[in-house]
Amino acid sequence: MNIDFHTHGKLAKYLAFSPAYTDWLFGEAASADLDAICLTEHFNTLGFDQVYADIAARFPREGDAFNVNGLLVFPGMEVDVAESGHTLVLGTMEEILDFNRALEPYKAKGSFLPLAELAEEVRRRGLFFGAAHPFRAPGHIPEQPREALAAFQFVDLNGKDLAHDFEGTIAKTYAFAQELGVPVVSGSDTHQAFQYGCAVTVMSERVTTVAGLRAQVLSGSYRISYASDLAFKVKTASMLKRALKEIDRLGGDYVQTLIAGAE
Repeated sequence: MNIDFHTHGKLAKYLAFSPAYTDWLFGEAASADLDAICLTEHFNTLGFDQVYADIAARFPREGDAFNVNGLLVFPGMEVDVAESGHTLVLGTMEEILDFNRALEPYKAKGSFLPLAELAEEVRRRGLFFGAAHPFRAPGHIPEQPREALAAFQFVDLNGKDLAHDFEGTIAKTYAFAQELGVPVVSGSDTHQAFQYGCAVTVMSERVTTVAGLRAQVLSGSYRISYASDLAFKVKTASMLKRALKEIDRLGGDYVQTLIAGAE
C-alpha cells in the first residue's frame, strides 16, 4: 500500500473550503499511484470541520478511513506548538473532530499549547502522534525536553525539506528518530497535487484502520521510495500554489481556473 502520511486538502488556511478543489486533489493523489493518504489539515484552518463533514457525506467509510473512489483517506490534523514547530495527529474522524474542538482556545498564534501539554493530551486520547518536519525553520521540536519528545511515535521525513537538502534531511531526520527510538515515515506536505509521490511510504499490507497503520509503522513493515524528480515536483508545486493564491488575491476563481486547465 503506497501511502503519504502528510497532506492537506486546502490550498491555504485562510481560504474557504472547496469540495471541488479537494476532489481534484484526491483524484490526482490516485493518479500519482497512491493507495492512501493521511489528510493532516492544519488544526486552525478555516472550516476544518467542513472538510470532514463533506467527505463523510459523500464517500463510504472503510474502517477508520474513507474510500474516495479507491483512495483511502485517513483522518488527521497538523497541530502547532508554542515552542514553534508542527506535529501530526492521526485517529478516527470522530476522535480528530473532538480533539480539534477541544483545541479551539489554542488555535491563534500566541495561544498554541506547549508541546508537553499537547503530548499529554494526545496520550490521554490514545492518538497516533508524530513530529512533522522537525528541522524546518523556525521550528524547535528537537530541542524540547525528552519527556515531551517521548510522546512521539513517528517522525515525518518531509518532501519539502528533501527537495531543499536531500541527503542532509535524511541524515538529520533518521538521527533524530533513532535518538527517540521511533520509526520514520514520509509525507509530501502538499497543498496541491504536483507534490504527490515525491516521497512515498510503501507498506507491506493494505490496512484500513489507524491501529493497522500504527502496527505496520512500529514493526517496520514498510520502505520509503523517492521520486527521481522529487525536487522538480516540489518546485513545480510551490509555483502552482503561489499562482493560485495570487489568482484568489486578485479576485479570480482559482478553483475554476485550475479545473478548467486540467480538463
